[in-house]
Order: sequence, then C-alpha cells, then structure tokens
Amino acid sequence: MFPEKPDKVRPRAKRFGVEFEEERAWVSFYRRVRHDATLATEVLAQLEADPEMKRTHLALVLCCKESLRGHKARQARNKRIGQFVRWLCHGLFAAPIRMMRRGADIAVECLPETGKEPAVRQVRRLTREAEFTQAQSAFAPHAGSPEAAPAAAQTEASPPRSPQGQTARSAA
Repeated sequence: MFPEKPDKVRPRAKRFGVEFEEERAWVSFYRRVRHDATLATEVLAQLEADPEMKRTHLALVLCCKESLRGHKARQARNKRIGQFVRWLCHGLFAAPIRMMRRGADIAVECLPETGKEPAVRQVRRLTREAEFTQAQSAFAPHAGSPEAAPAAAQTEASPPRSPQGQTARSAA
C-alpha cells in the first residue's frame, strides 16, 4: 500500500565551523541590509572590491542597491516634507506679521493730515528774533527766584502813573 522508503537517504551537506558561521553571516546580511543603509553601503563596497564574492552573492548586491535607492527616496521625501512645513509656518506666522507691519505704515500714511496751526509758524518766527530772546532771558531769572514774587506783587498793587497825573501832582 505504502511505497517503501528508499534505502538511500540523501546526504545533507554538513557545514561545520568557520564555513557554517560564514554562511550564517551572509544570510543575516540579506535580512539586515534591507533596513540599514549604512550596512548596505559597507557590504556593497566589499562586494564591489571582490568580483568573485560579487558573483557568488549577486542577490545581496541587488538587495544592497535596492536598500540604498529606498533610503535615498526616503531622504528626498523627508526633505520635501520639511520644505512644505517651513513654507506653511512662514505663511501662517511670519508673512502675516510682516504684512501687519507694512499695513500699519500704510494706514498711518492714509490718515488725514493734521491741520496746520498758523500760530505755530508765528511763534517759531518770533523765537528767532533777537528782541524776543532778550526779553525771554530777562524774564527767566526773575520767575524762578523767591524775591521776585513780592516785587511783582508791589508793582501790581500800585496804580500805573500816567504823565498827566505826575504833572497835576507837581502843580498842586
């Protein structure tokens, strides 16, 4: 009913020692180069240096190149995302602040001019005259001293004398 097992068992290739560990290392490289671009670069450099190894592990060479292409594509994508985020932040925060500064300057320029007071021109013209500056300098020291106050009160209390009043008193 059941076919008999062949008497001959296929012999397995037994690998011991260094050869076995080498094979395990190469197998681990196949797994790790897909996720580690630095390792892929180093393995690819080693394989490119030795044509015999490159021919033996051609699939590993292709895995390394694929990993490096993927890494480069991720970097380009991250760069584009970073540029977009910077552009967005600039548009949301920096540009409105700059526009408000410019807008404030424009708004001030759009305000109506203040009415020009004619007395301001007259005061400026008078302050430049020598007669006014002499009168101002003569007035300034008396206004600040305490002795000037009683003297000013006496002059205000006495009535002004007219030349006609003086002649009438002297005639009497």
